Amino acid sequence: MRTLPELGILLCLAIFVIIYRRSKSGKEAIKEVADKVGGLYNKYAPYSFKVVREKSKELGQEYTPKQYMAQVVLLGGFAALIGYFYFYSIIWAIVYAVATIAFIPYLAYLRCQRIYSEFIFEQIQTYTTNVIMEFNTTQSFVKSLEGVRDSGIIEEPVLGDIKKMIDLSYQNGTIDESIEYFNNKYPFYMVKNMHQLFLQITKEGAKDAGESLENMSMDIDALVEGVYRDQMDRKNFHKRFLTFAVVLFFLVVVVEFMLGEENYIELLNMWYVQLILHLIIIINIGFLISGEKYYNEDVGAE
Repeated sequence: MRTLPELGILLCLAIFVIIYRRSKSGKEAIKEVADKVGGLYNKYAPYSFKVVREKSKELGQEYTPKQYMAQVVLLGGFAALIGYFYFYSIIWAIVYAVATIAFIPYLAYLRCQRIYSEFIFEQIQTYTTNVIMEFNTTQSFVKSLEGVRDSGIIEEPVLGDIKKMIDLSYQNGTIDESIEYFNNKYPFYMVKNMHQLFLQITKEGAKDAGESLENMSMDIDALVEGVYRDQMDRKNFHKRFLTFAVVLFFLVVVVEFMLGEENYIELLNMWYVQLILHLIIIINIGFLISGEKYYNEDVGAE
């Protein structure tokens, strides 16, 4: 019977050979693979992986090569152990380790997308709050946009879109198209509600704009509080979810110890038992990925 030390030795040799053949430097090999995978994500991702990754780097939240290598070792090693203890097969251990490592770029994309979404939401919160504050002074929506543009508190890409709103407003003589442009780019409730109020003030001349804007500010604060509470709930859920997912993977190992190693190996001789075990792993992986998507996607949705 194959032993666990054999598995470890073969995996270490495989990793060493790959790194040695690809480059004299492990970091160069990792960078080369990351660049190639990044190119694929730039082509097929919902929105540019390069954009969200660059913003993550700018914010100082992108993983270093060492952290990515730690992910490869941790996740690949865990998958190899599961594959080995489920089937007592080095081949299946390697297959599941490689398949798991292949998902790491996708997990990196989800993480960068979450960081980018959180950044955009904070920028939008700052935009709405400061436009209202500026309007109390200027009594002009376009002048308020110019004040926010020149304040230095808004960053790209939101800053560029504010500049385009200003250009559209002067070009058309109305704020309708500029507001429609920004609403389509950032479909947040706080943005749509605030812009609707400014349209009403501009076209109908609201008698008590100050009170309406104050109420709008309170509504925005309530929305922001709800979103941040949701983010905290997601983080707590994520910790419990990962713990639960790991436990699910080890349930079969527990059954194996209850049956005894010899009895379990006899069961592995039946093709349908192996099929069931593969299905268990695939379903658990699907469950794990869906949980990661829930944690990382739609952050800032109101």
